Amino acid sequence: MGSHIATTDSDIKKTPIYKTLYFQVIVAIFAGILVGHFSPEFGSSMKPFGDAFIKLVKMIIAPIIFLTIVHGIGSVGEDREKLLKVGGKTMAYLIGLSTLALILGLVVANLVQPGAGMNIDPATLDASSVAGYQKKAAAAGSVTDFFMHIIPNSFFSAFTDGEVIQVLFLGILTGLALTGMGKQAKPILEGVDYLMAVVFKIVNMLMIFAPIGAFGAMAFTVGEYGIHALYPLLKLVITFYVTSFLFVAIVIGAVAKYHNIPFLKFLSYIKAEILLVLGTSSSESALPLLMEKLKKAGCSEATVGLVLPLGYSFNLCGINIYMTLAAIFLAQAMNIELTIWHELAILGIAMINSKGAAGVTGAGLIVLIATLTSEGTIPVAGVALILGIDRFMSECRAITSFIANAVVAVAISKSCNEIDNELFMDTMNGTVKKSDVNTGFDNHDDDIEHLNVKHLNNSKKDVLLHESA
Repeated sequence: MGSHIATTDSDIKKTPIYKTLYFQVIVAIFAGILVGHFSPEFGSSMKPFGDAFIKLVKMIIAPIIFLTIVHGIGSVGEDREKLLKVGGKTMAYLIGLSTLALILGLVVANLVQPGAGMNIDPATLDASSVAGYQKKAAAAGSVTDFFMHIIPNSFFSAFTDGEVIQVLFLGILTGLALTGMGKQAKPILEGVDYLMAVVFKIVNMLMIFAPIGAFGAMAFTVGEYGIHALYPLLKLVITFYVTSFLFVAIVIGAVAKYHNIPFLKFLSYIKAEILLVLGTSSSESALPLLMEKLKKAGCSEATVGLVLPLGYSFNLCGINIYMTLAAIFLAQAMNIELTIWHELAILGIAMINSKGAAGVTGAGLIVLIATLTSEGTIPVAGVALILGIDRFMSECRAITSFIANAVVAVAISKSCNEIDNELFMDTMNGTVKKSDVNTGFDNHDDDIEHLNVKHLNNSKKDVLLHESA
């Protein structure tokens, strides 16, 4: 790992709060809520701003993942045992946490019973309102289809289609190929390094529009559905938010404590990214920022590049809590008696479908519908009950999954000794120079340029050390 310079607080360059990304996003979110509430029609018309920003970020995610994983694995050399160790631990964590999230949603739904007393007649529900989601659920396919989907039709189709899991697959293959090329890999790795500098410079440019995207998405949500849409189903919304909070605080907090990660300081470190996810209801919108921040905090490039994309496909903790909680809620609302075997069936099917529909737009509702369709006891038309409030829960789903994946990335880095622990702790304690650890993309081109040059020099040094070994 590269060296770093600890310093006192007086040496740290302070950025005016109004220039920081997290402050600008906070202001944008509140402005969006006010506009959507007091001028619903105008707020609804702001949807293109939120959609456009998310599209801008998704545009750059594929090259970031590909270049990061290629450079990370390629720089490791022939130590493939280390790659298997990182990959194995990552999958164990991701599958374990996502399964625990499903169980938690099931248990809480039975204890709190948020749908009890609603006495909804399934015959009165409008099944046509969920028809579009049913088609998407059918298209998502089974877990077998998901694994077949990992293989792209061509090398370039993965990039043009924006399929994260396919790009990850290609990145791993390319990185492994470089590990067997010896000295021939050196110029390729240097070229990848320069391309990464360009890509992250683009990210820096795109983040200028983050507050606008957060404003548009929030104004649309409140303007389109209205805060009043929360009232009839407020118990479900509150139950879901509290359950997600407890999952993050207790389960993810325990993972952080076990790996000596100062949880609250870490959340403060990524607060701008969390707010961006809140504003856009998309965890992908903050993925490039998170990857760069974790690397600057001392996590190895290969680990970050492998763990986070896998997490976005296999660790949808927020969606998993939502799936089982919402399924049991619908049964309670329609007075459908579920046996323990019915609930276990829902749990098992949800475990499979949560992987099969990973990466699908609107995955929360889609996976829920796919699970209800496969289990067959709860009418799919019941989903119409929660269509109006689903958008208000999407932010919580995205934030829960985002925080879980961020902590897992650091945990795996620590577990596999793929982190500079001293640099990480100094970063969490705020005792690292601004020029060494940039706290996000806050429109400071000079800092970003310095980081790019430093990143290139360190990468060249790593390659030379690998050759001498």
